[in-house]
Amino acid sequence: MTIGAVLPVKDLGDAKQRLAGFLDAAERRRLARAMAEDVLETLARVPGLAETIVVTRDDWAAALAARHGARVLAEPANEGQSAAVARAAEALEREGIPTLLQVPGDVPGARADEIATATEGHGRDGAPAVTLVPAHDRRGTNCVLCSPPGVLPFRFGHESFGPHCRAARALGIAPRIVPLPGLGLDIDTPDDLRAFLARPAPGRTLDYLRESGIAARLLVTDAA
Repeated sequence: MTIGAVLPVKDLGDAKQRLAGFLDAAERRRLARAMAEDVLETLARVPGLAETIVVTRDDWAAALAARHGARVLAEPANEGQSAAVARAAEALEREGIPTLLQVPGDVPGARADEIATATEGHGRDGAPAVTLVPAHDRRGTNCVLCSPPGVLPFRFGHESFGPHCRAARALGIAPRIVPLPGLGLDIDTPDDLRAFLARPAPGRTLDYLRESGIAARLLVTDAA
């Protein structure tokens, strides 16, 4: 099975607004960068991916993609995650790549073996197929596999998992649901940071949280 991976990275200058009460703008930007790099490095370790596309209009993210051998698909405007993934799906279909794998840039605990697990058993019979990895709260969608790439109307957001399931079923596709702990934890709130630190994954995100003092501040906040 030939798979094209898609990593959408929005403008990082004002990243992670739901952490604004705990982290300042510079800290949020550095955290977003560390997470995006961790995810891109994880994708590079997943066997069998034909290519990785980073959809972005952020100069730093474009440079990161170039360093890791990923292709950049430039956005004309910051149109949101759903539009970014749809743009990549169109590119993959033009190239004849039959399957899209979308992973967000804020799942630093994701492991290559988890992503490989998500791909195993997807679309084996050649029929249209959808695989979904739900967020830990089963409200968001943290990974989508689609064959063909544009078969599913993308509806990313905090409440996307249910709409994605219903959209697949409306097309006559029974979505394959694969819960995965690392891939399922997206970082949006201080509680998400605590959950990540409770099961830390080695990488730039963990290093940044420790070296910046953010991890220690979380402990102080918990003790207060």
